[in-house]
Amino acid sequence: MQLINKNLYGDYGDKENAGGISDGAKHNTAAEWPLWEVFIRSKAGLDHKHAGSLHAADAEMAIENARDVYTRRMEGVSIWVVESKYIHASDPGESASMYEPANDKIYRHPTFYDLPDELKHM
Repeated sequence: MQLINKNLYGDYGDKENAGGISDGAKHNTAAEWPLWEVFIRSKAGLDHKHAGSLHAADAEMAIENARDVYTRRMEGVSIWVVESKYIHASDPGESASMYEPANDKIYRHPTFYDLPDELKHM
């Protein structure tokens, strides 16, 4: 028995089963593709901002898909993609102990300095 396999946009499927005919084996390529984080730099911006996430087979496909999904109105000038497994973050629950060493450096706080009266906004 042959089953018809419908591939969605961006889903390449198996080359052996080209034409939409499958031997019945369930193969979900989108679930096997790694997750990529997308960062976009806008025309007016100097920094890249996190735009979202997507699944792609490789970096080139991730950039192309990010362009299609996140910059449809030509608002970006640069796209970065990073595979999610390479992003490491601190634990927000441990923020107090992480930033504790900065509290004993009073010279980093602007209240340590005398400001001239002519300076209106700081």
